[in-house]
Amino acid sequence: MLAEVRMTRVIDAIGLHRKGKLSCEEAGALLGMSERHFRRLRDAYEADGPEGIIDRRRGRVSGRRAGVDEIAWVIEEFRTRYFDFTARHFHEAIHGRAMADGRPFSRGYTWTKSVLQLRGLVSKAPKRSAHRKKRVRRPLPGMLVFQDGSRHAWLPQGPELDLVVTMDDATGAMLSAILVEEEGTASSFIGLKETIAAHGLFSSLYTDRGSHYFYTPKAGEPVDKTCLTQVGRALKQLGIEHIPSYSPEGRGRMERLFGTLQSRLPPLMRQAGLTSIEAANHWLATVYIPQHNARFAVPAAEEGTAFVPYVGALDDILCVQEERVVGRDNTVRYEGRVLQIPEQRHRRHFVKASVRVHEYPQDGRLAIFHGPRRLADYEADGALIDQNRLVQTAA
Repeated sequence: MLAEVRMTRVIDAIGLHRKGKLSCEEAGALLGMSERHFRRLRDAYEADGPEGIIDRRRGRVSGRRAGVDEIAWVIEEFRTRYFDFTARHFHEAIHGRAMADGRPFSRGYTWTKSVLQLRGLVSKAPKRSAHRKKRVRRPLPGMLVFQDGSRHAWLPQGPELDLVVTMDDATGAMLSAILVEEEGTASSFIGLKETIAAHGLFSSLYTDRGSHYFYTPKAGEPVDKTCLTQVGRALKQLGIEHIPSYSPEGRGRMERLFGTLQSRLPPLMRQAGLTSIEAANHWLATVYIPQHNARFAVPAAEEGTAFVPYVGALDDILCVQEERVVGRDNTVRYEGRVLQIPEQRHRRHFVKASVRVHEYPQDGRLAIFHGPRRLADYEADGALIDQNRLVQTAA
């Protein structure tokens, strides 16, 4: 029926052209084809009549039509090995792999997706909302860095965990990613340390208004930038501007990143056999982040970088710092632990002196400082660490 309607429209247009009412260009535009193709149809009609404009491909099987075995192979691969992959991730995983007959799989993503959708193995994406213009990225890496966390069942058959990601705005590259039981000050410090140690200091950090990032006097009101959290204090020491987010749209790139990670990481971790947080964090740093950046990161708008090399001890900045007054027994009480200050060579005791306790996020160890001077180190349970052993270990 459609072929007959098409033939009738072509013949009518040829008739109008013969009468001089339409040029070849106008007739082609009327039929939704090029002027050159209309000329071919006109000449074929004049030579062979209506038979000349019949599509010779009608009724023929396409030479590119997929065989039953190829479709069956794709479906079997998805059902047995890649059942928790998205359509695009699945297509990337099998592209170029040898099929049952030895030929490499070379179909396009749209073909793969349609095969899975027609068989109900993946659902169609919801209709997109009205177009919104994206915020222009910063021109140089290191000008703006995002940090945020997402709670999800990342490990196979494991509980929900927080994945804390630090990402550069200019390139979209992941700078750090760590799995923790609960997002907080310690996880933020670890992500910042990994970023600065690998790339250098950056200009600004954009985060949500979580209580470990900002102090908010009243819900819904602006944050108090004069009352700093531990993270805020550390950023100020490093000279990094801390920018609070007041809308979900402001963290749109992080939200899209977590959407990608939630669809890709769990199946990849399942295939890698990861079952512990420690193993997963090692795999994220050494395997996944380089692969992710190679696949998704984009070139910055301008050449160069805004990252500045940092020379110094990050550990004693990116840690919890609390002021304490030394007791009459030359001890410091901190979070339920009693820290005994050992005998010092140049001072008999520190009774009633103000000291500073540092708690390190990686292992929970502690240290006491009097001004710039480090008095002692302690295990996470408050046990004093022998200074001679520390020196020998460092050596």
